[in-house]
Amino acid sequence: MVFANDIDDLPKTAANYTALTPLWFVERAATVHPSRISVIHGSKHYTWLQTYRRCRRFASALSKLSIGLGSTVSVIAPNVPAMYEAQFGVPMAGAVLNGINIRLNAATIAFILGHASSAAVIVDQELFTLAEEALKIMEQSRKGKFKPPVLIVIGDESCNPKPLEYALGRGAIEYEKFLESGDPEFAWKPPQDEWQSIALGYTSGTTASPKGVVVSHRGAYLMALNGALIWGLNEGAVFLWTLPMFHGNGWSYTWSLAALCGTSICLRQVTAKAVYSAIAKHGVTHFCAAPVVLNAIANAPPDDATNLPLPHVVHINTAGAPPPPAVLFAMTQKGFRITHTYGLTEVTGPAAVCAKKPEWESLPSETIARLNSRQGVRTICLDSLDVVDTKTNQPVPADGKTMGEIVVRGNCVMKGYLKNPEANEEAFANGWFHTGDLAVKHPDNYVEIKDRSKDIIISGGENISSVEVENVLYFHPAVLEASVVARPDEHWGESPCAFVTLKPEADKSNERELAKDIIKFGRSKMPAYWVPKSVVFGPLPKTATGKIQKHILRAKAKQMGPVKISKL
Repeated sequence: MVFANDIDDLPKTAANYTALTPLWFVERAATVHPSRISVIHGSKHYTWLQTYRRCRRFASALSKLSIGLGSTVSVIAPNVPAMYEAQFGVPMAGAVLNGINIRLNAATIAFILGHASSAAVIVDQELFTLAEEALKIMEQSRKGKFKPPVLIVIGDESCNPKPLEYALGRGAIEYEKFLESGDPEFAWKPPQDEWQSIALGYTSGTTASPKGVVVSHRGAYLMALNGALIWGLNEGAVFLWTLPMFHGNGWSYTWSLAALCGTSICLRQVTAKAVYSAIAKHGVTHFCAAPVVLNAIANAPPDDATNLPLPHVVHINTAGAPPPPAVLFAMTQKGFRITHTYGLTEVTGPAAVCAKKPEWESLPSETIARLNSRQGVRTICLDSLDVVDTKTNQPVPADGKTMGEIVVRGNCVMKGYLKNPEANEEAFANGWFHTGDLAVKHPDNYVEIKDRSKDIIISGGENISSVEVENVLYFHPAVLEASVVARPDEHWGESPCAFVTLKPEADKSNERELAKDIIKFGRSKMPAYWVPKSVVFGPLPKTATGKIQKHILRAKAKQMGPVKISKL
């Protein structure tokens, strides 16, 4: 007779149990496809063998500076080869990689560098003065107790050489020289414990100091495979880096591409013209982008989109904000195949995917776009995703109407916020990670975000989803971008205020009449109390990842003063 304890008593050994880590992916890629192109940046091309050797040099050079287990290495750079190499080189040394948003100001970067206790700062030449200013702020605040981190500058032959010369004159080490100090055969060691930290990323911190999100090797490994599987990312994919690698380690696709021996095309700056050009020149098959980037691509002038119709299907993974159905429809019409996912920095990549169903294919295109704009169902690496009542923490009914908060649990959820026990207690309450996103659950169990809790507009006691109002406004022929926030209202308490960017071809000669037309359009498409009572034209403030900064718009709406009670 066989008992359960006989089965479960079999021991873990070095032969059958190792810590999960994505670091082995780059070693395998170099072994299987040593001569396949791994990274392209302008005129520079690297093979997988070269990339692996460069990552080992990176790790070796850090180790020689006694930077390893327990250390953090910060990188302030756009999508350049050094940023990709850091995804492997830093953790190969045992250290933790901290990619920093390049659009942050010096004060915020100073906070991050201090909070992360960065032992080294690797910075792109064009951002060197920003890093230098941040370090000066740190030095002044610490009053003689400041130990400066090792400063390494990334040169780029496609840029003006003067910033690099300045950085070297200030004592920074040039990145290529730094790599030369390392051993290309460095015997790096994987983590002994997969719970060891691999990466540290910071939230936007729009209303308070940014929170440091700590990711484990285990979570990174699982998300790298999860993200590839739910998207159908194929072996040898040609991936265009429109998504910043500093944003959640490129949603963990930095590691996925090594697992699949794909090719990374680096972009310093993302424009619609650059995207279309890369598709034509390099045969790009996949890229990730926030909805605002998709909007720019969909509305690119003919001179920028010279290769339409597309020479082949290009797959796009979009997330970061609920994509307007009008934008999804426009992109599909141009030949792009879009997969809509949902995730957060705290989940290291896609937590939900709007999984396509064959029965949708017979539906009208506009209906398919509306279905695809939902956040969908949990991805493979999550145990659970649900929508719960914010007061009772019980699941809401799957009626497509009752709103609650999205909660998730699984192995890809962060280890926690660095040095922030109060935030961790709140985030992990009741055994779930609480996202703060408000959503409904449809009868088919697909989740659809209606708003962030802080973005809901409460007008006359009624909740208005700013996302749903925006989705309607995007269908107006003159609207390129729209963001809706609450504005004080003397009668209703709050009412919707629409901030709108117009399409280049729109007639801007009479904005007053155009605002009236947009409001009239809204009245014909949505409930009367949803309709914006004010429309403001101009460019919308965005983060480095393309998210519209609603906190700035809310402040502007507040400064405008309340909508007055009509005297009529």
